[in-house]
Amino acid sequence: MVKDALALSEKGKEAFQKGDFEKAIQSFSDAAKNYATENKPLSAAEERNNLSVALLQAEKAEEALEAAEGTDAVFAEAGDKLKQAMALGNQAAALDELGDLDKAIALYQQSASLFAEIGEGDYQETVLKSIAAIELRSGKLQNTAQTMLASLGANKNPNLFQRFLKFILRIVR
Repeated sequence: MVKDALALSEKGKEAFQKGDFEKAIQSFSDAAKNYATENKPLSAAEERNNLSVALLQAEKAEEALEAAEGTDAVFAEAGDKLKQAMALGNQAAALDELGDLDKAIALYQQSASLFAEIGEGDYQETVLKSIAAIELRSGKLQNTAQTMLASLGANKNPNLFQRFLKFILRIVR
């Protein structure tokens, strides 16, 4: 059955890349169930996160949140901070789509902290930009500037535009 789960996962990734989110959803869901049946919780959690991303692309935010919920704890227990941070980010993205902005920001902040802790500046930058986008939509301009500045600080090799933006944001702050 593990081969079946792996094949289903690959099938899901191919469908996702082609934009066939419904097929990806089915494949990731089946793969997660197969891994769970085989008592492989890490693989099942990873498939549930893949499922969450596909569901979000298919504009099924509630189902996306359900798919990703609890997977961060599975990865935390295994000591996989990278996947834990990604799982938190997936949950936050679903909450953002559902309009639960405070919870989304809280999970994004946990995700960003974990990415910083393990030296994943690019991922941290992306998550911080997601927080800044929520703050901007909420009219919290001061917070947005601070968060964008933090996101630029996470980038180890900023380009000329990013350095200029960092300079401007420091003035605004």
